[in-house]
Amino acid sequence: EIRRAELEAAAAVEKGAADTRAAKIEGVEVTIAANAGEDGKLFGSVGTREITDAVNAAAGSDIDKSEVRLPEGALRHTGEFDIDVQLHSDVTVSVKVIVAAESE
Repeated sequence: EIRRAELEAAAAVEKGAADTRAAKIEGVEVTIAANAGEDGKLFGSVGTREITDAVNAAAGSDIDKSEVRLPEGALRHTGEFDIDVQLHSDVTVSVKVIVAAESE
């Protein structure tokens, strides 16, 4: 019984920390420039590392690349994407990522 109370208290602290981090990145919109062809297809891709770096720089947050969810894999086209960041099993925040072609 005591152990269960300790685990519940620890889980509440973790969720509170995740809620605080979620408030920092709520509604953040980042633009990532990538090398792309004329049809909008990227030469390469935009993955979790690039998204994490851009969100951390824009929001002053400390998300980890393992928290960024890309269910369809890395982004391979230009456009706007709503990316989920799962900070805790109960805390998920959506971030808008705009992948734009690099201007030469």
